[in-house]
Amino acid sequence: MSPSLALLVADLVADLPDVRSSIDGASTTWSLGARPFGVLGPDGMELRLDPAIAAAAARTPDTAPSSRGREWVRFNPRELDAHAVDRLTAWLDLAYRRAAT
Repeated sequence: MSPSLALLVADLVADLPDVRSSIDGASTTWSLGARPFGVLGPDGMELRLDPAIAAAAARTPDTAPSSRGREWVRFNPRELDAHAVDRLTAWLDLAYRRAAT
C-alpha cells in the first residue's frame, strides 16, 4: 500500500458521518454501525459494493476481486492519478451508502 493511498482514504473517510474505524494488525476497517464497508491493508483498499458493481469494478485497472466475497473488490493502484482518485472516491461513497441501507 502506498502512503498516498492511505492518506487519500483517511481524508475521504474523515468526511463521512458516523463512521467507526478499527485497527487489526496492518489493516484498518471502516464501518457504519455493524456493517464494514472498507478495509485498508498492505494489499490496497477493499470496498464492499453491490455485487453487480463489484463485478464491473473488478474489471478496471488495478482492481481485482477480493477474498472477502463477491460483494468486495480490492483496489491497489500503482499510481494515484486523477482516474484512480475518481474511482476510489466513487466506490468509497457507494460502499458507505450501501452500508447505510
